[in-house]
Amino acid sequence: GPQYGSLEKAWAAIMTEADKVSELHQEVKNSLLNDDFEKVKNWQKDAYHKQIMGGFKEAKEAEDGFRKAQKPWAKKLKELETAKKAYHLACKEEKLAMTREANSKADQSNTPEQQKKLQDKVEKCKQDVQKTQEKYEKVLDELNKCTPQYIESMEQVFEQCQQFEEKRLNFLKEMLLDIKRHLNLAESSRRGTAFACASIRGCGMSSVTATPPSPPPPSVSSHDRGQTYSAEWSDDEGSNSFNTSEANGGANPFDEESAGKGVRVRALYDYDGQEQDELSFKAGDELTKLGEEDEQGWCKGRLDNGQLGLYPANYVEAI
Repeated sequence: GPQYGSLEKAWAAIMTEADKVSELHQEVKNSLLNDDFEKVKNWQKDAYHKQIMGGFKEAKEAEDGFRKAQKPWAKKLKELETAKKAYHLACKEEKLAMTREANSKADQSNTPEQQKKLQDKVEKCKQDVQKTQEKYEKVLDELNKCTPQYIESMEQVFEQCQQFEEKRLNFLKEMLLDIKRHLNLAESSRRGTAFACASIRGCGMSSVTATPPSPPPPSVSSHDRGQTYSAEWSDDEGSNSFNTSEANGGANPFDEESAGKGVRVRALYDYDGQEQDELSFKAGDELTKLGEEDEQGWCKGRLDNGQLGLYPANYVEAI
């Protein structure tokens, strides 16, 4: 059986807490897999449809939509590039023909027939420049007329993609919030049970902020004054009880001093009485010292409200 002073209870409490934490983590896992994962899986199945040749149907539809919207405009743009290239080439040929004609006039060895051919070449190049320029301007005008329709069609396809993306982002935000809620152990209803041991005996215990410098604790508590304990430990916890009235002699030990005068003292530190016969006060409070310090470091005193009790002698100073 368990022995007095052993760590069996602490060990059992730690094992219980470990089991509770394990159950809590399993609950988080189940929430992520059964709720969040399944929801994402179902949404992906409805929003993205795989194709036999690979890729997703929605991505292909978006690409085809943009390609269809810009097809008429892209066709005119290609015609414009061709007309532009032809016009620039005609201008280049015209300039080259005019240069040859000018050089032939300065050369006396050229015959009139050769001179006539060069002049005809210049005239023909000028006509080609005129034709290509007219075609270039015509195609450019047609392209400008197609531009508004091209912009409108592209905006429609883009808006469809934006709506799909907005739905995707909203779903992801919702899922991330759900995942955050499932991972947040502070909001779990079972967290208090799992960490009860830490709240009672561990780092979660409530603490009292001390007032520096920390005063030296009394060597013996007032509750131990006058008490006699057995030299042997007992397994029976009930055998450690004692009669308070017998230890106090059946009478209030402060009745004799309560009527007399004492010395006024001021508290240096905060002190919370641990027993019923101890006083509680804050640093700076004044009280009346009714007796001298005993061999265990305690003094008898009285608060301003008339309460009598014991307090550590090194917690006060004379006024």
